Amino acid sequence: MRPRLPAALLVSALSLATLSVAVESEARPPRRNQKTRIAQAGGGTSKGASVSALVLKAREMFDDQRYEESIQTLSGALVRPGSTPTERIEIYKLLAFNYITLGKNDEADSAARAIFVLDENFALPKTESPRFREFFDKSKKGWEDEGKPGKEQGSTAVVTDKPITIKHAPPAAQVSPGTVIKLEGSVDDPDVRVTKVELYFRSGAKGKFQQKTLAFAMGAFRGEIPAASVVPPLVEYYVQAVDKGGLPVGLRGDSEAPLRIAVPEESSLMWYEHPGFWVPVGLAVTAGVVLGAVFGTMSGTSESTVRVSVRE
Repeated sequence: MRPRLPAALLVSALSLATLSVAVESEARPPRRNQKTRIAQAGGGTSKGASVSALVLKAREMFDDQRYEESIQTLSGALVRPGSTPTERIEIYKLLAFNYITLGKNDEADSAARAIFVLDENFALPKTESPRFREFFDKSKKGWEDEGKPGKEQGSTAVVTDKPITIKHAPPAAQVSPGTVIKLEGSVDDPDVRVTKVELYFRSGAKGKFQQKTLAFAMGAFRGEIPAASVVPPLVEYYVQAVDKGGLPVGLRGDSEAPLRIAVPEESSLMWYEHPGFWVPVGLAVTAGVVLGAVFGTMSGTSESTVRVSVRE
C-alpha cells in the first residue's frame, strides 16, 4: 500500500502555503503614495510666482529682520527670466539694504553698482535711511572713478552678459534617513563670471536654508548634504552660482521652488512589505513540505486518511 502523508501535517503545510499566496495576491489596502505626501509637505509650489510678488515677499522679510531669507528670495527673483529694469533695480536695492545691514559691504557695493549700470542717475530719496544714502553715494563715486564698469565704452548702453546655466539633477528620487547625499554638476559660463558655487539646503519644507560652499574648479562642482540633515519627510536644496562681487548670477532651483529628495519613514512600509516577514513564512512552508515528504516515504502500518467531499 502507498504510504500517505499524516493528515495533521498535510493540513498544516497547506494552510501555510495558502496564507503565503493569499497575503501576496490580495489587493493591498489603500495607502497614499510617497509623491502625494511630499507634495502636501511642501505646501504647494511657487514656480509661477511673479518677480514683483517675490520682491514684495523679500521686502516683508527685510522689515521682519529676516535678512538672510530676504537675500535668498531676492536671488531667486534676480535670476528669474522676464524681469523688467525697474524690477531689477528694486531687487538690487533691497539686496544692498540687506547686505549693508549684515555688514557685507563688498556684496552691498556690487548691488549698488548694478543699479547704476541700469540707471546712472539713480539716487535714494531723502526720506531713506542716512546710512543707506551715504553708502550709495560712496558706491556711485567709486563706480564713476573706475570708468563706469558695466557700461559700453563711450555709450550709455549696458554690457550684456551671456546667460549662465547650472547643469545638475538630484542623485536620487528618495533616500533613507541619515544618508549622505552627494551632489555634483557643472556650470556653463561663457563669460567666465562665476567665482563660487553655493549649496543651500534644509530638512523639510519650512525654515531657513543652511548654506555651504561647494568645491568648484574647471566648470564642475561637487559637494554633499550632511547625513544629519537627511530626515523624513524630505530634503530641499538648490545650487547658486556667484560672481566676484558676491551677487547671484545663476541658479538651479531657488528658495521658492527648490529641488526635493524624499526621505520616507522606515516604518512607512506595510507589515507584509518588510523582507523579514517572508523569511519565517517561507521557512515554515518549506519545512512543512519537506516533513510531509519525509513522513510520506516512511514505512508503517498506521494510516491517516484525509477525505475531501465536493458537493453541488
